[in-house]
Amino acid sequence: MEVNGHKIEPGADLLQADLFQADLTGADLYLADLTDANLTGADLRDATLRRAYLSGANLTHTNLRGTNLTEAHMTAANLSCADMTGANLSFADLTGADLRGADMTGAKLTGANLSFADLTGADLSRAYLHGADLTGADLTGANLTGAYLPRAKLTGADLRGADLTGADLTGANSTGAYLPRATGAGADLTGANLTGATMPDGSIHD
Repeated sequence: MEVNGHKIEPGADLLQADLFQADLTGADLYLADLTDANLTGADLRDATLRRAYLSGANLTHTNLRGTNLTEAHMTAANLSCADMTGANLSFADLTGADLRGADMTGAKLTGANLSFADLTGADLSRAYLHGADLTGADLTGANLTGAYLPRAKLTGADLRGADLTGADLTGANSTGAYLPRATGAGADLTGANLTGATMPDGSIHD
């Protein structure tokens, strides 16, 4: 497959490539280098980007529904308003990524590194975040209804206004997390470490 003069194949060198609104549905880009590439508005539904390099890439409004991004390198990538419904991001590195307003409904994020990522207003309902690292992440106003977060690391995360209704936080580490006005009816906090967390009533959990 060739798109905009770029060969689309496993291991492809697409460093800083311009793939604006490209149709890459089902493409196999395993181990491809898409560092700093422009994928704004591209269609990557059901594509394979396993272990691909996407650090600094622009994926604003990109369609990533059902995409395989297992172990992808996505540090500081811009994924704002991206549709990642049902995507597999297990063990992906999303350190410092911009995920504002992203739809990650039902996404698999097992062991993913989301430390210091901006997830403001993101939809993580029913997302699977077992063992994910959300240290210092901004989850202000995020939708975490029914999310699965056992053993997740939420140290210093900002959860103001986040909806945790029905979320499973069994064994999660929320040390120093900020939770004022977060809602959480039915949330399972069994064994969660909330030491130093600022609770919805403004108190500091000891």
